Amino acid sequence: MATPAPAPSLRLLLLLPLLTVAGAAVSHPAHEFCAVGGDAAGCGGGGDGTRILIKGGTVVNAHRAEEADVYIEDGVVVAVRSNIPVGADNVRVIDATGKYVMPGGIDPHTHLEMEFMGTVTIDDFFSGHAAALAGGTTMHIDFVIPVNGNLTAGLESYKHKAAKAAMDYGFHMAITKWNDEVAREMEVMVKEHGINSFKFFMAYKGSLMVTDDLLLQGLQKCKSLGALAMVHAENGDAVAEGQQRMIDLGITGPEGHALSRPPILEGEATARAIRLAKFINTPLYVVHVMSIDAMDEIAKAKREGQRVIGEPVVSGLVLDDSWLWDPDFTIASKYVMSPPIREAGHGKALQAALSSGILQLVGTDHCTFNSTQKAFGSDDFRKIPNGVNGLEERMHIIWDSMVETGKISVTDYVRVTSTECAKIFNIFPRKGAILEGSDADIIILNPERSFVMGAHTHHSRSNTNVYEGRKGKGMVEITISRGRVVWEDGVLNITPGSGRYVMMPPFGYVFDGIQRSDAAYRASLRAPVQRGKASA
Repeated sequence: MATPAPAPSLRLLLLLPLLTVAGAAVSHPAHEFCAVGGDAAGCGGGGDGTRILIKGGTVVNAHRAEEADVYIEDGVVVAVRSNIPVGADNVRVIDATGKYVMPGGIDPHTHLEMEFMGTVTIDDFFSGHAAALAGGTTMHIDFVIPVNGNLTAGLESYKHKAAKAAMDYGFHMAITKWNDEVAREMEVMVKEHGINSFKFFMAYKGSLMVTDDLLLQGLQKCKSLGALAMVHAENGDAVAEGQQRMIDLGITGPEGHALSRPPILEGEATARAIRLAKFINTPLYVVHVMSIDAMDEIAKAKREGQRVIGEPVVSGLVLDDSWLWDPDFTIASKYVMSPPIREAGHGKALQAALSSGILQLVGTDHCTFNSTQKAFGSDDFRKIPNGVNGLEERMHIIWDSMVETGKISVTDYVRVTSTECAKIFNIFPRKGAILEGSDADIIILNPERSFVMGAHTHHSRSNTNVYEGRKGKGMVEITISRGRVVWEDGVLNITPGSGRYVMMPPFGYVFDGIQRSDAAYRASLRAPVQRGKASA
């Protein structure tokens, strides 16, 4: 059996010494903006002179697995080869015999300390990072929500929230309204602040939702900036109608959430977003693909050569909606998220799509609320804050459900949990790889060790866990973040304020050839046709 994580009370005792020095720790430049190739002080690695030699393990990158040692110095991978000598006395040697040495996970989809539905997600940039590092994730990309539509104000707010960060992170930016000022701010976000992706909500009518005309303008602006357009694909108008239908039928519990927004509404919005992106000729990233309906639309577009990225999330891959009918509201409500967790069958289809490359990488949509917050909707499912956990569980669940079952290889595991994200958001090979010069974000996974998940052991501040009691095989025993061992033997060693913001440049590989295809389109028009004036 796996060594259990410290009990909540013990974890608090472990963290108290760290929190007492938080004032000093936060003075570290937690949000200094580091370019991908940057070697400025504090940007290239740990910067503390730590030297680590990982010996005897199987080093796994997305392109191959090999028996090799890994030498780390000052937060950077210096060498990857067989039989590296120990050398200096002040090198820590870690024996990884029989284990996998892999790039730390990168979660492309999180919501830490987000204001939403009248409350704030329970995990912030410290507790969320504690959970992530304990689960083998060493970087995540969080969504900045504008303040009253203002992007700059939103970014400043999130920079303040991230002052307590304990690992590397980046930002996406949500677009919640459209005008000339928003378009101008988008350019500033890309060119000055290293944000290369913007999310448009096709759902949440009356709050975050944008209409098709605004989405079209946003897609065009993203294309011009080399920024990736992302969509939450649900038909917001139809969802509002479905919600009212459930209320009229007297269905007010958590099951009404799933019934009010069926897969067809996710499929319709996904198809619409794909077609609008094709009209503009810009890449599209569909977040949290939860249904066969949406997956089929992505598969069709990819067969036709369109650049569409599909992101399933862990909950959609391994859970089903039966929990929403549980007679205990506390249990049922913790599974409420949007798009909803679907009925049995969708998850298996999404797993198959992930293994075949139709879907490309796995996120979590980690957006946690405790049972008290979920109870806001005890009499009306529309008021239940939407969101589930996953930051700590993702790496273990994907290994157990996909690698242990033979659905994907160990190299594919690295691809879907780390490398593909780094490539899409243009930070590879600094992230997402164990190569000479890469950041030393590394995990050591023991494939023979078992785990049990639950709220009594996790590091999230939530008192519930949608994977409660889940058992599996394959456990992250050591997490190294920028050359520092931060998780070992079930104990975290992290400091608030030690995290670092990572800038992500525009025009990633998904934009390759876009200008040529635009030129080909213009050449194919055979227009304008020269005509004489028509006679009266």
